[in-house]
Amino acid sequence: MDKLTIASIQLPTLGMQATKIDFYLRNAYKRGVKLLLFGEYVLNHFFKELSKMPIGMVQEQTQKRIEFLRVSAIEYDMVFIAPIVTIEEEKYMKKIAKVTPKSVSYYEQQILMPYSHWNEKEFFSNPIKPLKTPMIFQLDSFRIMVLGGFEVHFDIFWQTVIDKKIDLVLLPTASTFGSHNRWREIIKTKAFLHGCYILRANRLGEFNQDGISWKFYGDSMLVEPTGEVYMMLEDRESMLIETISKSVIKEHRKIWGFEKELRIREKLLLKKLKTPNNINIKS
Repeated sequence: MDKLTIASIQLPTLGMQATKIDFYLRNAYKRGVKLLLFGEYVLNHFFKELSKMPIGMVQEQTQKRIEFLRVSAIEYDMVFIAPIVTIEEEKYMKKIAKVTPKSVSYYEQQILMPYSHWNEKEFFSNPIKPLKTPMIFQLDSFRIMVLGGFEVHFDIFWQTVIDKKIDLVLLPTASTFGSHNRWREIIKTKAFLHGCYILRANRLGEFNQDGISWKFYGDSMLVEPTGEVYMMLEDRESMLIETISKSVIKEHRKIWGFEKELRIREKLLLKKLKTPNNINIKS
């Protein structure tokens, strides 16, 4: 199939009960959604709040969320991509779960925010090691890649979009501090340069620290390969549902030809490497 119906759900951190999620899932199913993306810190609390919670409670919360998504994936025949906090040897790990009707797998975020006011790198125990390819999977005819929100800033991950011919990048985030415009422009530019759709899910809600309110502003969106914002949710609890098309991707790549120009030069380099040094190929 050359079309795929996808959804991005925009919520604050959920309570222990899953009734709100189920409301959205039922509606997504009625609309033919095959893939649904959650924002960061929706299934678990914001990382600065986790330290004030018993670690056993965090673990229980995660287990219940994953089990709910596993059962729902079977019931609604849907794939869920959901950032989640796991507990391993009494340590917090930041991951993204892929839940399908047949399996549950995880992408361990490789680069975490290291700043003094937002130090996920220090809080979580994700190991620092050589980078590897992010999570990639196939759904119908679409090749899909999952990135952690902060990882969008690193070009090495976007090289994978070119190398693996990725059609859709899923980007769960927890952006705040009025960074709307910066994120919009980054996502639009990446979609245009790499000829792919980008689906972002950004959480809602507030966190207060030292009298300062951190407002998570939503702005979940679907951006087309043309770099245009196809749909945006702004700042309210809601769900984005849209259908993406392979023909739009193919047309954009054909018109602009970025990949074609790279391939021409790659072939020339390969030809040069295969030619013995003592042969004059011009003669």
